[in-house]
Amino acid sequence: MTPNHQLEPLSSKELDYIMDCISNETMLAKHCAATAAATQNPAIQQALLGFVNRHEQHLDMLVNSLQAHSSVAPTQPQ
Repeated sequence: MTPNHQLEPLSSKELDYIMDCISNETMLAKHCAATAAATQNPAIQQALLGFVNRHEQHLDMLVNSLQAHSSVAPTQPQ
């Protein structure tokens, strides 16, 4: 990120989209892990575990994006 670049608050539509993506990545990682645990084929198991890692990387990127924007997020009145 360049020094001249400032983050702007995310819209509710953007937040909904990111939350959907987080939910989907979590579900996909769990499904891949469960299938990897159930398979007897080492090649398939290795591929599925690779998918688990990729989904976890995506999840980390999404969460990091939310955290980066938290400082500019509007606050709700209490």
